[in-house]
Amino acid sequence: MTKLIVLDRDGVINFDSDQFIKNPEEWKAIPGSLEAIARLCQADYRVVVATNQSGLGRGLFDMQTLNAIHDKMHKACAQVGGRIDAVFFCPHTNDANCGCRKPKSGMLEEISVRYGVNMKGVPAVGDSLRDLEAAARLEAQPILVLSGKGTKTQAKGGLPEGTLIYPDLAAVVAKLV
Repeated sequence: MTKLIVLDRDGVINFDSDQFIKNPEEWKAIPGSLEAIARLCQADYRVVVATNQSGLGRGLFDMQTLNAIHDKMHKACAQVGGRIDAVFFCPHTNDANCGCRKPKSGMLEEISVRYGVNMKGVPAVGDSLRDLEAAARLEAQPILVLSGKGTKTQAKGGLPEGTLIYPDLAAVVAKLV
């Protein structure tokens, strides 16, 4: 059986920005996050990223730039012995009302199909309510990390029932493996 974990990108793996991560130079890993991904890989997890990237739809960066950001993330992860199996992203703005933008579950449904896994109970780690809501829609296990926007998300309340809360990705992984 495939062990799968779904991670949001900004605020979980790397530092977030209210102005978006618009180029590879702005992408900076949260301390311990890449090593946590390496631990997941050593424990035979498939690590998949599901991220809203409305900066594409807003024209703040293009596909080539997004690929360069993800290339930097993949290389940084590999340097510590980790691997990200796939990156799923929604390029649309909130106004597009697409099915793939979290809090809707389209990206997670696509991941489920790609890996042939029922999402029920699959750990889905995020720092925003929309990450958790997308997970809850498919009965994945919503996990809030307090890095990124997580502290503000927790303070606002309204988290899906059963949401687990950890300080950061490293703490999540310490509990899982």
